[in-house]
Amino acid sequence: MFKGSSVAIVTPFRGGKVDEKKLRDLIEFQLKNGTAGIVPCGTTGESATLSFQEHDKVIQITIEQVKKRVPVIAGTGSNSTEEAVMLTRHAAKAGADASLQVSPYYNRPTQKGLYEHFKAIANSVDIPIILYNIASRTAVNIEPETIARLSGDCKNIVGVKEASGNLDQMSRIKALCAENFDLISGDDSLTLPVLSIGGTGVISVVANIVPRDVADMVDAFGKGNIEKARLLHYKLLPLIKAMFMETNPIPVKTAMGLLGMCEPDLRLPMSALSEGNLEKLKKALKDYGLLK
Repeated sequence: MFKGSSVAIVTPFRGGKVDEKKLRDLIEFQLKNGTAGIVPCGTTGESATLSFQEHDKVIQITIEQVKKRVPVIAGTGSNSTEEAVMLTRHAAKAGADASLQVSPYYNRPTQKGLYEHFKAIANSVDIPIILYNIASRTAVNIEPETIARLSGDCKNIVGVKEASGNLDQMSRIKALCAENFDLISGDDSLTLPVLSIGGTGVISVVANIVPRDVADMVDAFGKGNIEKARLLHYKLLPLIKAMFMETNPIPVKTAMGLLGMCEPDLRLPMSALSEGNLEKLKKALKDYGLLK
């Protein structure tokens, strides 16, 4: 259902506020460069520091600007089930095509708690739900058996963004879930391996700056041009590594500032890239041909 390269789009700020015009510009840049889906208010969009009003606004702007040209997968997760339901209902009412649901962070729920949490959200709306498994951020892993149970019991839980880094786990998900359940890469460096085990695409960070290359890699694999996909994978890899030299989205937003795409403003507790890593980032951008 959700194929290709989707972007976990940054939330641009100016003067401490959401820069609406720049967000619209970034969305157009993505659509002109082959991006198959826009994911606002994810980790890369600094959702944890957005107020509820800002969160709703960013999703609404994205839906308005996209105009149904590609799916909008709204990040509406929370570590409070009640809040996640509220945010997801707003996104559905605003016209989002799907919701991305991160596992509850800090609480460290059991697998039963995860099941009940996601089931309650799925039952509250009609739009498709994509689970988001990223234990490095949330301190809890959604086990493949829990994912399979949710996909079987909730008809609108249709996929998972997998950022566990564990290909064995991802293979287990594919084995346990229905054929049409979408396995989506949540790690840019693992997109090609995930595609090779039956993944349908990626929700990408590096696509914020090089959307065409990420889209072309996924498309090439889908068309059976494995050699082209492999070449793009190795071309992208150094840049991907640079995007994660510090906590996401610090490097990617800094890169976008260097490239004149948006202000590099971050919200605390995210802080500016260190001087040493700034030089490494500049080198990576120059080596890729993005920065003179």
